Amino acid sequence: MSFRFIHSSDLHLGRRFLNLPEAQDGNLRGRLMEARFDKIQRLAAAAREHGAAHVLLAGDTFDSATPSPQVLRQALAAMRDEGEVTWWLLPGNHDNMRNAEPIWNQISRDGPDNVRALLDEASTDLAEGVTLLPCPVPVRATGRDLTDALPRMDTPEGTIRIGLAHGGVVDFSDRGDHIPPDRDRTAGLDYLALGDWHGRMKVSSRTQYSGSPEQDQFKHGIRGRCLAVTISAQGAQPEVTEIETGSFLWQETELALHEGEDAATALEALLPSQDWRNTLLKVRASGWAPMSGHAGLNITAERHAPEFAYLELDAASLGTLHSVADLDEIDHAGAMRLAAEQLMTEAEDPALSEDDRAVAAAALNRLYAYAQEAAK
Repeated sequence: MSFRFIHSSDLHLGRRFLNLPEAQDGNLRGRLMEARFDKIQRLAAAAREHGAAHVLLAGDTFDSATPSPQVLRQALAAMRDEGEVTWWLLPGNHDNMRNAEPIWNQISRDGPDNVRALLDEASTDLAEGVTLLPCPVPVRATGRDLTDALPRMDTPEGTIRIGLAHGGVVDFSDRGDHIPPDRDRTAGLDYLALGDWHGRMKVSSRTQYSGSPEQDQFKHGIRGRCLAVTISAQGAQPEVTEIETGSFLWQETELALHEGEDAATALEALLPSQDWRNTLLKVRASGWAPMSGHAGLNITAERHAPEFAYLELDAASLGTLHSVADLDEIDHAGAMRLAAEQLMTEAEDPALSEDDRAVAAAALNRLYAYAQEAAK
């Protein structure tokens, strides 16, 4: 008997993206929020395509413990409309059981029949011979490994055991709440479906993070995805297939410039070849460029920015190669020339702090850009 299901997590429905400046069209945040809702239909489609009747959401279905009534009701309605799929919702740290108790009570009381809230560390049958072992998050910071209950959850001999948990496998603090990477082995699990890490990560063949089906940060460099998992029998190796689900690509890339290189041309070559409207791109420029290179880089970025969902150029680490020729393009004499010479002196003065030299260099680059704009 083979059992198939979809593993996903971290939908973060209702995320408002207030930390992200609005794009030129003024509707980027709205598009990003709507894309997260669209993933409900996309996950259901993935289930149909792979013959799966269950979608396991490993925590943080909602971005906060108090989603608006519209976010909650529309999410449940979308899941209800995908009636051939049963949705299993695990409380995560963002929508933990204590802070989000009202919404979990509402889901349990009034939710559609095909939406199940997993609020207890208790085994639940998914199919004959297949048991789900959930580890709901009780509070935002537990200070303990919630999967330590899994080895004590008994199931009949020969049962396929699937764990569902939310948390990190590596602990970068002294809280002691990380999940052991061998938990699948110590708990006799055929598969451990994890959430919390928004990128795709294979801890082992039996322990995996699906990542968020719709990315929300410049970190992972791929579109969101989910996992189609097939387990043929208890003890068999799971077959895991990645399915791309994301609408937006969040990408951060480095532009290392060398002396003599045309900065604008280098940036053009770095831009992706397609789908700019659904790409959020952050370019970090480093190395060295003359003032004309700085200006050309900014002009190129500003020209292309409206074509992207979001485009940001960070040139804080790009040094400036100063020359008298650049000063001549600002002015040959007069107050502007004197100001430019003073700024260049400060930008190259080793007696000044690095921050003060950077401020002077940035001011000189801006003065150069103003002069070029005025000359048009």
